[in-house]
Amino acid sequence: MKHPSSRAFFAYWDKKRGAARAPDRADIDPAAVRGLLGDIFVLSCEPNLGFPFRVAGTRVCALAGCDLKDQSFAALFADASRSEIEEITTIVADEALGAIAGVTAAREDGSKAYLELLLLPFNARPHTPVSVTGVLAPFDDECGALSAFTLTSWRYLHQPEKLLPRAIRKLQVARGLMVYEGLR
Repeated sequence: MKHPSSRAFFAYWDKKRGAARAPDRADIDPAAVRGLLGDIFVLSCEPNLGFPFRVAGTRVCALAGCDLKDQSFAALFADASRSEIEEITTIVADEALGAIAGVTAAREDGSKAYLELLLLPFNARPHTPVSVTGVLAPFDDECGALSAFTLTSWRYLHQPEKLLPRAIRKLQVARGLMVYEGLR
């Protein structure tokens, strides 16, 4: 992660998740990340609607040149990157795996702007809508409204699985052959 907003939000998200794969949506306190709110967004996991924005910070909306609430996240991207960003967002939600991406976009004068995109999952709970949070931050403060967002690079943030204390105790008292699904 290169952008300070991405690093700060990831550190907060990682602290909130503790031993879990992802934190609950209710665990994220906007007051704790007040300085980052302009760069933060929350997406609804509805692939058929292009992952609509539930919430988008003021700086994210300024980058798109409009209020993004209920607008398609995938529609921000150029046709060549749209299916790829939809696949990445789906994997972040389904696999509870973060992703970081380099993004370029076109400024009004035709020049390129460089941004960093961080996508992080929330813990999926029964009877609650699945959502993804993240940061979209430009490296240049004076970008203006941008269009034709294009993925230039991306990777998943593989974190080693954290064993819960209960699982460790079970492993210590196990005798003979025992198979625990999901533990490696």
